Amino acid sequence: MTTAVHLSSQLAVNVLDARSLLSAFGVLGVGVVLFAETGLLIGFFLPGDSLLFTAGLLCTGTAGSGLRLSLAPLLVAAAVGALAGSQCGYLLGRRAGGTLLARSRSARLHEGARRAEELLERYGYAKAIILARFVPVVRTVLNPMAGALRVPVRTFTVWQVTGGLVWSLGLTLAGYALGSSVPNVDRYLLPMVAVIVGLSLIPVASEVYRSRRDAKAKEARG
Repeated sequence: MTTAVHLSSQLAVNVLDARSLLSAFGVLGVGVVLFAETGLLIGFFLPGDSLLFTAGLLCTGTAGSGLRLSLAPLLVAAAVGALAGSQCGYLLGRRAGGTLLARSRSARLHEGARRAEELLERYGYAKAIILARFVPVVRTVLNPMAGALRVPVRTFTVWQVTGGLVWSLGLTLAGYALGSSVPNVDRYLLPMVAVIVGLSLIPVASEVYRSRRDAKAKEARG
C-alpha cells in the first residue's frame, strides 16, 4: 500500500514545478532533469534554473517544507547531469544534423535555435557555449546546433564543461548560501527564483549591449 501511494505521488509530479520534482525524485531527479533539459530537445521546457536554486536552498533545511537534500550528492548530480546532457546533445546534433529540430512544431524551440545560431556566429564558440548555459531554451538547442555546425569536439567539450560547472554549481550554491543566511526563506522562494532567473540573463544582455555599442562605434568611424 505504501509503495502504491509513493508511486502515485511520483506519477502526479508537476514537471514545471521545481519543488514538485524535488519532492518526487530528490537528488537523482536533479541529474535526470538537467540531462534532459541540456541534452534532449524535448526537455526545453524543464525548469533548470529554478530547480538548481531550489535544490540548493532545500539543502539547508530552513525552507519549512519537510524536505531536505544533501549538498555533496546534489552538486555531483547537478554537474553530471548538466555536463553529460550537453555532450549528448552535441553528439545527437553531429549525427542527426537539423533533422530533429526540423521535425519539431514548437515555435519556442525554433526561436531558441535561431538565437543559439546567432550566439555562435556573433561571439565565437567559447563565449557562445558559456553564455548559452544561462538562457532557457537556448541552452537546450545550442548543443545540437554546435554539433550540426561541426564545432570541433575538443573546443565544444572544454567550454561546455566550463560553462556547465559555473551554471550548475553556481546556482546550487547560491540557493544554499541564501537558505543558510535568510530566516524563513520559504516565504521569499518565488521572488528569489525570479530574481535568479533574471540575473542569469545578465551575461547575455551585457554581451548584446556591448556588441551593439561596438557596431555603432564602427559605423560612426566609417
